[in-house]
Amino acid sequence: MMKPLILVVEDEAPLVTMLRYNLEKQGFRVEEATDGQEALTKIAEVKPDLVLLDWMLPAMSGIEVCRQIRRKPGTRDLPVIMVTARAEDADAVRGLNTGADDYITKPFPMETLLARIRALLRRSGATPAKGTLKFHDITMDLAAHRVQRQGRSVHLGPTEFRLLEFFMQHAGRVFSREELLDAVWGPDIHVEPRTVDVHIRRLRKSLNGPDELDVIRTVRAAGYALDTEPSG
Repeated sequence: MMKPLILVVEDEAPLVTMLRYNLEKQGFRVEEATDGQEALTKIAEVKPDLVLLDWMLPAMSGIEVCRQIRRKPGTRDLPVIMVTARAEDADAVRGLNTGADDYITKPFPMETLLARIRALLRRSGATPAKGTLKFHDITMDLAAHRVQRQGRSVHLGPTEFRLLEFFMQHAGRVFSREELLDAVWGPDIHVEPRTVDVHIRRLRKSLNGPDELDVIRTVRAAGYALDTEPSG
């Protein structure tokens, strides 16, 4: 089996050298890009398994690169980890809302980054389980990594796909943010609870078409559930 390919999009040469060394040491293949346009070209050419994307890039920001990745059908599901020197909550949420699956703040422990990369690659559907899940008017084909609602295709990023899969496996049950973090992100990964809220919003936006029932129920002071009952 070919080793996963990581595209490192970063304009700080010493950091690129450090990342390449550590990623290759862990068995990953590595490609590099130093600006946004080069990143988009490399993504089209080499088709990476994951993009490690710096927020602050010359000419085109990482935020804009992420937007363009999510706009194109061929890269819509490509896992993206945003690397940023911005530590404010609002900046982190903005990065997630733009389409990043995760973010990490500089400076970061290499082991933390490696753990997040591995977790995201596990969630990206590279080795999906066989079978089909159904709930209400939603069908999830795990083998083909496809979701349909009333016959229309629902396009989900890897984290939203795994989140919906977990909900459909436990329909009707309410899960706290902490329980969802453990189940979807993994107990060894430190992710802020607000990250769950961002991905729930993204899942709702993709899943719910005009005049369709919102099947993601918010339970105040408790969490979320996949349910046909109204939120409360």
